[in-house]
Amino acid sequence: MDTIKWGIIGCGDVAEVKSGPAFQKVANSELVAVMRRNKKKAKDFAERHDVPFFYNTIDGIINHCEINALYIATPPSTHLQIAKQCLAAGKFVYLEKPMTLDANEAKELKKIVKENDKIVIAHYRRNLPAFQKVKELLNTNSIGKIHFVNITILQSTTNNVIAKTDDNWRLKPETSGGGYFHDIAPHQIDLMLHYFGNLKNAEGFSTSSTQNNKVADIVNGIMTFESGIQFRGIWNFIASEKDVKDECKIYGEKGTITFSFYGEEVFFKTVDKNEVFSFENPPHVQQPLIEQTVNYFLGKAENPCTINDGVEVMKILDSFTK
Repeated sequence: MDTIKWGIIGCGDVAEVKSGPAFQKVANSELVAVMRRNKKKAKDFAERHDVPFFYNTIDGIINHCEINALYIATPPSTHLQIAKQCLAAGKFVYLEKPMTLDANEAKELKKIVKENDKIVIAHYRRNLPAFQKVKELLNTNSIGKIHFVNITILQSTTNNVIAKTDDNWRLKPETSGGGYFHDIAPHQIDLMLHYFGNLKNAEGFSTSSTQNNKVADIVNGIMTFESGIQFRGIWNFIASEKDVKDECKIYGEKGTITFSFYGEEVFFKTVDKNEVFSFENPPHVQQPLIEQTVNYFLGKAENPCTINDGVEVMKILDSFTK
């Protein structure tokens, strides 16, 4: 096998720009088919993106004779069952975040993943240039010993960081797992684990508004890493427009590293230095992780984001919103 031949299950808003075209641009990668239950929309996506085949059933795309890897980009409520089907069919799997509805489902999926199965969780931000720069600054001890980390995500009800859909399924916990927090926090929490290693414990609190009391509008979480690094984070999705904020600040003994999860700059400050590093994300932001995933599936690289990484993120999401 010298080429990964992909099928996309769920060619909706995320696959349109963030991920879908990347499967055609990465070396040794081909996008063979897409699937969506609405056959008309599946055909439209395939025609616009020059994809040879389209399906409106999961069995149809899984059984396509050329496909050896599947990207699962459906809502989280379907991830576990579809991943089981793909793995049972001997396919490689690239699984969107959050990887399942909750930690229990994540653990269930982990149990059935055999040693020779290949599955990657789509925490793609760890492969974007700004976040890699943060990792580099931490690895080179640029601000000395890390003391604590603070995340502040304040978004109004008209936020522009959440992908919009006709049915707004992200606010239906039976489909999404828990609202906007479950949609964006996996990336942020994954980066914290990627930067600071194993977790010692995590605890959180959440509240819901009267408009939709099924999902958490405000989530407050604290964590302690095995290294002793402390973390606190606040996610508020009903903030006023004037208070909108997206910031992560890492405090070390010599200074700070500050960045936005939706920006392309990293601010580095010590007693004698004050630098700004600017970057430009690729047009299809999942492309760097998809490239690594293809190389992993071909046996040329290590797994860029393992199922264990995904399970740890899901456990933290649950602990913050219990």
